[in-house]
Amino acid sequence: MNQTRKVKTVVTPQPAIEGAGVHLKRSIATRTLSELDPFLLFDHFGSDNPEDYLAGFPMHPHRGIETVTYMLAGTVRHRDTLGNSGTIGPGDIQWMTAGRGILHEEMPQRSPRLDGFQLWVNLPARLKMTAPRYQDISAAKIPVWKGENGVAVRVIAGEVGAIRGPVTDIAAAPTYLDVTIPPNGDFRRPVPRGHAAFAYLFEGTGMFGVTEGSDGTAASAPKLLVLEDGDDIVIRGGKSGVRFLLVSGQPLNEPIARYGPFVMNTREEIEQTLRELREGTFIR
Repeated sequence: MNQTRKVKTVVTPQPAIEGAGVHLKRSIATRTLSELDPFLLFDHFGSDNPEDYLAGFPMHPHRGIETVTYMLAGTVRHRDTLGNSGTIGPGDIQWMTAGRGILHEEMPQRSPRLDGFQLWVNLPARLKMTAPRYQDISAAKIPVWKGENGVAVRVIAGEVGAIRGPVTDIAAAPTYLDVTIPPNGDFRRPVPRGHAAFAYLFEGTGMFGVTEGSDGTAASAPKLLVLEDGDDIVIRGGKSGVRFLLVSGQPLNEPIARYGPFVMNTREEIEQTLRELREGTFIR
């Protein structure tokens, strides 16, 4: 029997300062929600005050995870010690697999407004030490699915109808959708049973987890809503409509040893990583 997912937990994003002084709102990696396997961190950075973001994220390391940066407004320049560099702007996404190790920097540029998200996705033990890689996808290459009732979905990873997102070959088999629902419109989306799933509401109001016998959970931006297990999710737009990210992925169910930007399976692997960083052998 098909089961529609209800809302399990509603998380109010908490203010945080990261990098060299970037102000942001954090929903995963907080006291309320430390992680949602395979998702380790979720941040929303957004401000029209350059002092909140221009300090950026100077050169720093990662190992054992993937970082996903999705921009709504403004631009961020990035470069790394492997020789990669570029700029991501409005509507662009960068899915970076840090694997065995990378040093990179992300520096926001001055603009009327900077707005975007960063998600950290864990890597399974078998891929912790894989070679680093990037999937940089421009806004023009992200397809949009349009429903009859005015719903519009930017499909970044996963599938909606016959449309498949351009981000592929990710271990967690993720779905990453940017969904806009008009006032009182409905959107139903299958979500694989057993996959962790959340919605991050960043514009408007909506009802999440609507079922035949329930109007679901009402929420207004900004909120992160963790979904119960099930086969699909139904969301209804409020009076002003709603825009949110819908993200799901397959849990790894593996031990997590975490130290800042490093996520491995054992404490010994973390200590080895720190030794390599001290001895200058971290980058291969």
